[in-house]
Amino acid sequence: MDAVPPTKLRSKLEDLARNLWWSWQPDVVGLFEALDPETWSRLNHNPVALLEALGDQQLSEVTRVKGLESRILDASRRLESYLGSRDTWGAVNAGALKPRPVAYFSAEFGIHESLPLYSGGLGVLAGDHVKASSDLDISLWGVGLFYAQGYFTQRLDQDDWQQEEFGNVDIRSLPLDKVRGPDGEPVRIEVRSGDEVIHAHIWRARVGRCNLALLDTDVEGNSPESRQITHRLYWGDRTSRILQEIVLGIGGIRALDKLGVRPGVYHLNEGHSGFALLEATRVEMEENGVSFNEAARRIGARSVFTTHTPVPAGHDRFDQASMEHHLGWLRHDLGLSSDDFMALGRSRAGSDSEEFCMTVLALRLAHRSNGVASVHGEVSRQMWKDLWPERPVQEVPIGHVTNGVHVRSWMAPQLALALERRLGPDWVRGVSRQELWRHMDRVSATEIWENHQLLKANLIHFTRQRYLEQELRKGTDGAVAAERAANLLHPDALTLGFARRFATYKRATLAFRDKERLARLLCDKDRPVQMIFAGKAHPRDGGGKGLIQQIAKLQHEDPFKGRIVYLEDYDINVGRALVSGVDVWVNNPVRPQEACGTSGMKAALNGVLNCSIRDGWWAEASDGRNGFDVTSPGPHNDQEIQDERDHAALLAVLENEAVPLYFDRDEEGLPTEWIERVRWAFMTLAWRYSADRMVIDYAKQCYLPAALGDSCRL
Repeated sequence: MDAVPPTKLRSKLEDLARNLWWSWQPDVVGLFEALDPETWSRLNHNPVALLEALGDQQLSEVTRVKGLESRILDASRRLESYLGSRDTWGAVNAGALKPRPVAYFSAEFGIHESLPLYSGGLGVLAGDHVKASSDLDISLWGVGLFYAQGYFTQRLDQDDWQQEEFGNVDIRSLPLDKVRGPDGEPVRIEVRSGDEVIHAHIWRARVGRCNLALLDTDVEGNSPESRQITHRLYWGDRTSRILQEIVLGIGGIRALDKLGVRPGVYHLNEGHSGFALLEATRVEMEENGVSFNEAARRIGARSVFTTHTPVPAGHDRFDQASMEHHLGWLRHDLGLSSDDFMALGRSRAGSDSEEFCMTVLALRLAHRSNGVASVHGEVSRQMWKDLWPERPVQEVPIGHVTNGVHVRSWMAPQLALALERRLGPDWVRGVSRQELWRHMDRVSATEIWENHQLLKANLIHFTRQRYLEQELRKGTDGAVAAERAANLLHPDALTLGFARRFATYKRATLAFRDKERLARLLCDKDRPVQMIFAGKAHPRDGGGKGLIQQIAKLQHEDPFKGRIVYLEDYDINVGRALVSGVDVWVNNPVRPQEACGTSGMKAALNGVLNCSIRDGWWAEASDGRNGFDVTSPGPHNDQEIQDERDHAALLAVLENEAVPLYFDRDEEGLPTEWIERVRWAFMTLAWRYSADRMVIDYAKQCYLPAALGDSCRL
């Protein structure tokens, strides 16, 4: 075979880099890493930036020396085949969405760590939703905002208190294309806020077969204040929040129109984008000459709303003066009085003092609404029952579609290869089918254990390196930092993982209520245990920051040195390492305040057992054999008493169930009962909690009925 010209190889690599499909293809990730491992790591695994950093001569040389030409051509062919395939679930089952796709609105999208447009679980869930839609070939456009400064980089200061650092993202190094018109000029959309017109550009990202449209108000001609609207995710006061939500919702509808996309379905991922339904209603009125009520009915019949927040304080609310100032023009165009406009966002009829709630708006307008787990559906019906005072709570029209996670994004590549050998080369296309996972008995106990030990060793190496870097940043002497890192964690210890947003209701430090008892658990010389923590607190959450500080200080105290570690700057990259390498994933929220808890699903996909309070997804997932249940009497009206009960239950499960099971070994040194529990967890959880299953549920229960005009509620 003749050598391929270097310019052609670069072109193919650039095409791969600019479609985020690569982010869930381990072999393509490995290909980019092979080009220059050090630069790949330094650039946060960003292939666009990597290719910019490699000159033509350097790229040509490394491709030749490492023999990468065939790998580049194969990856390019696979992407081409993927994009062109017609043998897909969507082609067979969801063809009605092809001409009029799903418009999926979300304030954040967590596709990959190199694209910092997410803060946590909500955004990563949105990213997994888009990826699964791509794999299934469900026609979908994600609609969001481009945050020039992202969320924030988390650093702990000398007192172990969280500090937030912001820096401008170099958009030229991201796989985003500015949408331009026939004249080559950037396409602009306009939205109004009071008397001001705000302009926004549209950035397009390709995510396999799907697309993201991201709005950016850092546009010449906007006021300095308006240019900053999309700078930071979840930052600023209520004024900043309402402006972001106007741009996301109203601007998002207008962006789709500029792109020539005529949605058949509007799916709102949380209430931040609720104004999209009002703008779609306004357009329906204008185009078809119908009343507000008729237009709202038509749009509502095509709309789906997913709520994620079981805590009342977590729902955005705006007072009447703000609504009138920013959106009086929209109220006028909709033909509504001020009271009628406010009533769309009020849960109680006739309440003049209640603020406008974005969740209430979405629940009122969308004909299909759902929580993200069975328990969360129940909690949501109770929370919002006032919207339907004539109905008993069990008939409140809020259902549930339990979340799922994208298997290829979250399963460790080594484990995926092992499953491919046992389940077949095309196994990943059947991840949502229960019958596929029945074949886990083909994977031997030795293979399960050895794979996990390799992943655990990788995690320990990763943790030591991250810990060393964060200690050096804090000014710790190099030799001292290196010694601490080298003595951190042990491969033979039972390793517990806790990583998520540090909201106080998630109770990250629940196990610390009795430090003497915890020390006995961790420091047993025959059956040692260790704990790894990660997670960010919201910049305004002093309580969450206090929990981080407590853990970070404890890791330097005897007898916990080397047995407890806190990792800074939790992101998708850190999450991947943790969910694949720990032995047990711990989750102990105040019940029932955990909407779902998808990190536990990611852990289960990697053979990690969950140890959890029966809340969120675990309430419906646990069968007593596929993990460990933390059960205690309650709920008690005094949260302090309930915390003490749950603490005792958590420690008892670890001491009496998890630790003995893990350290009970056969003559070959295998914890056979532990491994059988892992095998059973794969068989009962992997198919049920995949993003493929989740998106298929949405397609069958929501998208197709909505696109076909069925206005029955979910």
